Amino acid sequence: MKVPEDDDPFSISNRLLVFLSEQIPNTNNFKGKWAFIKSKLSTLQTQLLDLSDFPSSSSTPLAVDLLHSISHTLNDAVSLCQKCQRAGLTEGKLKTQSELDAVLAKLNRHISDSEILIRSGVLQDGVVSTSSTKKDAVRVESRNLITRLQIGTTESKNLALDSLLGLLREDDKNVMIAVAQGVVPVLVGSLDSSSLEMKEKTVAAIARVSTVESSKHVLIAEGLLLLNHLLRVLESGSGFAKEKACIALQALTFSKENATAIGSRGGISSLLEICEAGTPGSQAFAAGVLKNLACFDEIKENFVEENAVFVLIGLASSGTALAQENSIGCLCNLVSNDSKLKLLIVNEGGIECLKNFLDSSPNPKGLEVAVEFTMHLASFTRIAESLVADGFIPRLVAALNCGVLGVRLAAAKAVFELGFSSKARKEMGECGCTVPLVKMLDGKAVEEKEAGAMALSRLMLYAGNKKVFKKDEMGIVNAVLLLDPLIQNLDKKYPVSILSELVHSKKCRKQMVAAGACVHLQKLVEMNVEGAKKLLESLGRGKIWGVFARP
Repeated sequence: MKVPEDDDPFSISNRLLVFLSEQIPNTNNFKGKWAFIKSKLSTLQTQLLDLSDFPSSSSTPLAVDLLHSISHTLNDAVSLCQKCQRAGLTEGKLKTQSELDAVLAKLNRHISDSEILIRSGVLQDGVVSTSSTKKDAVRVESRNLITRLQIGTTESKNLALDSLLGLLREDDKNVMIAVAQGVVPVLVGSLDSSSLEMKEKTVAAIARVSTVESSKHVLIAEGLLLLNHLLRVLESGSGFAKEKACIALQALTFSKENATAIGSRGGISSLLEICEAGTPGSQAFAAGVLKNLACFDEIKENFVEENAVFVLIGLASSGTALAQENSIGCLCNLVSNDSKLKLLIVNEGGIECLKNFLDSSPNPKGLEVAVEFTMHLASFTRIAESLVADGFIPRLVAALNCGVLGVRLAAAKAVFELGFSSKARKEMGECGCTVPLVKMLDGKAVEEKEAGAMALSRLMLYAGNKKVFKKDEMGIVNAVLLLDPLIQNLDKKYPVSILSELVHSKKCRKQMVAAGACVHLQKLVEMNVEGAKKLLESLGRGKIWGVFARP
């Protein structure tokens, strides 16, 4: 059937549909398949009517391209129908059947594409003359690109993905708008593409989405489907794809379910291989994923089985700054509550590696994980002795004076762990630990107050440190204020311990009483706080109770 070329695409497709539907009953071969094709034509005809309801559809590129594809398929179907109307199949039964199956597959794709186009909102966007804001324009463009990713040829989808990546890279707000328009499920579906280029670009787009905090939950909602795709990329993707997959996995590995899935699917082995032989960027991000995974006790055994400690220490010694930070962070998470791993890390040269990192880290956040790692190692007495001998105390003093809260907290906890002996407490005091810790008692955050009190409760066991504490006019006052039961989430045994070491001084006792220690201690005694009763008795509770009335 010949159709005038100057007709609009709707007219062409509709005429071909009507003609083909009329011709199908005259077929002599494969009548069952032709009956099935006719049912598809009925569905397609209904969709064309729906498309025609949108005034912009005749000028919208996506609709025009789809209609042209439909007309080409219908033309092929008409030719095939005419062959099947003859008594004999001159080109052979198998070839004709194959051609019929191809036409049917194309019709199914057109039906799917038409449904996507109608539901996408792109055709409604076409009737809007001008978007009132940039946000509206991005929303319209996002919808258009998301639709283009789902219909058409691989080549057209690839071009759409290029445009989408450009849009996402422009601005975090663009990412949030695209996510709100439903880009994530479409991207995950695109990971099934047979095109390696498409897969790489799709992983890059997913990685970009993962860097926007407010969009991470949408990726997490994709669950194991997305996770399995990314793990396959780790196993066989290019260096670029592996790096982007690791970026995305960093956002997905905060849940126990995902972490366990990665451990059971050999993901840790793949990540460690990247840490050993990947690009500098992929090494850093792979270590970041491992750092997240190491938080879960359920899969720590996987790290041991894969000899992860050796690989991580190697990367912490020679990788980029970010790779070193993430490796140290992973080791820090691994050794928590595991004495065997602590000893293994020390035997593999971990202390020297940690010391070098503390001396060279340009990033305060990196310094935080390193000091926290020091704290975990220090909780093992044999290792703590090595840390003191290797000069870690001056490094902790520097950390206590850092402007970053997290670094100060980790340093104070490390001081507490290192204060295992009189010698260590003396050295820490002589190196200047006491003064910054006293300042922490007056910190804004409750966790800073507690960390400072915790460390001082150990340092006060050495007489020289008590003298330094007493020189600070507000030291005792701030310690007394921490006794207040109204200050929640602060372990009262630490300020009680500090004051108990100073109560033998008459001057200190007066300062404590004047600051209101007795009132607070009476309440702490009722709460059975360790050491509170003894401290209250030392302050002469019976003599002063008439002066300080119970509130």
